[in-house]
Amino acid sequence: MIEIKVPTIGESITEVTLLKWTKKEGDWVDRDEVIAELESEKATFEVNAEKAGILKPQAKEGDTLNIGDVLARIDETAAKPESGTKDEVQSTKPETAKEETKPATDKQPQTTDNKPQTDVKATPVASAIIADKKVDPAAIKASGAGGKIMKHDVLEALANPGKKAFAGTELFTRTVRQEKMSSLRKTISRRLVESKNTTAMLTTFNEVDMTRIMEVRKQFKDKFKEIHGVNLGFMSFFAKACSIALSEWPSVNAYLDGDQVLYHDYADISIAVSTPRGLTVPVIRNVESLGMAEIEKKVVELAGKARDSKLTADDLQGGTFTITNGGVFGSLMSTPIINIPQSAILGMHKIQERPMAINGQVVIRSMMYLALSYDHRIIDGRESVSFLVRVKELLENPELLLMGKDPVKTLLEV
Repeated sequence: MIEIKVPTIGESITEVTLLKWTKKEGDWVDRDEVIAELESEKATFEVNAEKAGILKPQAKEGDTLNIGDVLARIDETAAKPESGTKDEVQSTKPETAKEETKPATDKQPQTTDNKPQTDVKATPVASAIIADKKVDPAAIKASGAGGKIMKHDVLEALANPGKKAFAGTELFTRTVRQEKMSSLRKTISRRLVESKNTTAMLTTFNEVDMTRIMEVRKQFKDKFKEIHGVNLGFMSFFAKACSIALSEWPSVNAYLDGDQVLYHDYADISIAVSTPRGLTVPVIRNVESLGMAEIEKKVVELAGKARDSKLTADDLQGGTFTITNGGVFGSLMSTPIINIPQSAILGMHKIQERPMAINGQVVIRSMMYLALSYDHRIIDGRESVSFLVRVKELLENPELLLMGKDPVKTLLEV
């Protein structure tokens, strides 16, 4: 019998939370197979089996464990079940087939306005009533297996128009649920409060005309995807613009360490990513040295790792500046909180068509508000405003991102 202990992750981390077991008690596990996922205050990581054998968990999901605690035991002397793999495959295939065919039977094809909707997981009768009465499926509380909407669910919604109970509850209930705060959420809470209490935070605003960038994306998105295998998004434009502006206003890219100022001659830009477990800020290294496609590929990679809880501590450490995009959730304007020990953070927001006065004429333009929160102890108003104006200039004239200067002015040496 061998013991699987909680591994050492970093010098500052003393405890972790057991998120889930990927194998159950009594399951056969092969050597190096993932058996559990743990969460520290900085990242989530997997634990692998050191030997092949029968798994005997020693902790429950949600438990807080110290570094070195016994997570599980593996009986390596046990014989591997001969039919284990075979039975597992046989039992899995019918379920997979059932899952693949189930949507086809549950979701009726939509041919006319009177036919059931294609995205409704409901019985045929329920689907017909939904289509006939034009009921919003989101307003119906499903009681069927697997979240399927039944006939009586639709009738209940029709009997109580405009009334929708919270998920898992009935109308007029007053349930209070208590859940343990995760290690990641504790860290987010602590760092945000620390940022508010230890920095002289101030926010300056501006707005950027996104029309030119949207034209560039529309013109080149297909070719870009064909050549580079990744979509041309907004983040590469913003990251590149910020890297240029950071090189010109170094205090925005600096740390305050006691009575010392640490300047960075490179741009490691943290990208705020929202996950079900909380906000994480993985870092794109040396943005100033990357091309647009390289930045987009890195954004996709980090977002995927965040979504799948695969971010490592190295992915989250060392950023010199942060970009957060509240616009994906519909935010029109906000004041982002500095990601300490950094000194500034740029907030992107929703792109919205607005009437603008251009050359004496009122025209409709695609506008976005920008917000730069900064630590006034190290960054003065002149520097923060000038940085944001420079970012605005680069975004409104994406040709400048090539070398940071106007090509015509460079040609004329003016």
